[in-house]
Amino acid sequence: MKLFFYFPALIPSFSKEKPAALHIPSVRGECLLKYQLRPKLEWQRDAVPLCDSTEFIKEATELPAFLKEVEECKKSLAVDTTGKVEKFPEVVFLGTGSALPMKIRNVSATLLNISPSQSLLLDCGEGTFGQLCRHYGNDVDAVLSNLSTVFISHMHADHHTGLLQLLLQRERALKSLGKPFSPIFLVAPAQLMTWINQFHDHCQEILSHINIIPARFLVEGAEHPKYKTKSFIHSMLKKCDLEKFQTCLVRHCKNAFACSLTHQSGWQIVFSGDTMPCDALVKMGKGATLLIHEATLEDGMEEEAVEKRHSTTSQAIGIGMNMNAEFIMLNHFSQRYAKIPLFNADFNEKVGISFDHMRMCLSDFGAIPKLIPSLKALFAEEIEEMVERRGKREMKQMKEAFWVQQNTGQVNGQPMESVAISGKSSKGERTCPGEGGNKRELEDQPQETESKRLKAS
Repeated sequence: MKLFFYFPALIPSFSKEKPAALHIPSVRGECLLKYQLRPKLEWQRDAVPLCDSTEFIKEATELPAFLKEVEECKKSLAVDTTGKVEKFPEVVFLGTGSALPMKIRNVSATLLNISPSQSLLLDCGEGTFGQLCRHYGNDVDAVLSNLSTVFISHMHADHHTGLLQLLLQRERALKSLGKPFSPIFLVAPAQLMTWINQFHDHCQEILSHINIIPARFLVEGAEHPKYKTKSFIHSMLKKCDLEKFQTCLVRHCKNAFACSLTHQSGWQIVFSGDTMPCDALVKMGKGATLLIHEATLEDGMEEEAVEKRHSTTSQAIGIGMNMNAEFIMLNHFSQRYAKIPLFNADFNEKVGISFDHMRMCLSDFGAIPKLIPSLKALFAEEIEEMVERRGKREMKQMKEAFWVQQNTGQVNGQPMESVAISGKSSKGERTCPGEGGNKRELEDQPQETESKRLKAS
């Protein structure tokens, strides 16, 4: 069934290294394995999770409307067989969550298989090598040997701390396959080298594993790099069969970059990294074949998105529409949306959502949006909980706005009388509960009001 192409079953992977010779009995560690000390010394495996796919399928089929939606999806996928099917480029989402790794979504990592023999990695959060093992099983060494380039978007830990392990495992894989060792091309902020140099000096030699290309040299109109860096750029483009590898600064932390990859065959894939809506990204990715854009927060959390310098789902979709991208894959979800993000009216036939271990190619653009009704039915309970939380949050914002009105006699800096007459703010915009005002002041005001009431009594 074609659905298994997008969400393949995970493959067990076993280490090829010989276990250490110990003079005492040893027990292989397992997730949630416990050793009881009292009242009886024993191993307890009752909490160890078992990956029984039949149980998962049984649980899913018991959900109301799920089977119906799956059958509808199968029918629509069977009808939609037009167009040439090409396996490459193939996008494999290894980590689609933000901030911290969780059991459902690991942190940022996206593998781009350009051809059967060449791969490129977009970000490398912690646990990326483990995700590769779970996805490819014992074929992971072949995948690592194909990896020639890694792009790191910025210096936040959830985007780069898996790099060192990946480099070491790649060296081991090349050796085990009898292939000659060659360093990878690392496109990253130059500041990343401070961290790599410290590891090299104090932990383990690693500098021979990389040829660094500072991301700033790939920005359009940037200063010309030195000869060594320029030769690395030419070699990287030739190795990956790319016509162009371009970066641009985005609105996140300092030295945060997005990238655009244009292949010799004509396709263009744009990766946003972490960013607020960014005009430079739109300009760089005009007419892109695929945009992979972060959608950390849901609609209605625009203020928090500004504070954390991220995008909401509608903002991410809007960037793709302004870019005139052929398709938009949303990525990098807050862990509060571990199973599924909240949908909105902006979702259309050009938008898909990513999951860990999901894989896709360019010919799947028409099929991916057809999976959404089935996903809504599968995670109906979680969606209902998120909608309930959103309602509570909006109620809290309305209460905060009410306290502002009660204690200042103003709404957004205007007297209540003028707002009641015009129904608009001083900027000509309609007022909205929760807009304006300082959060700490809002928290303090109810206490001040209560003390005034006590004095009056």
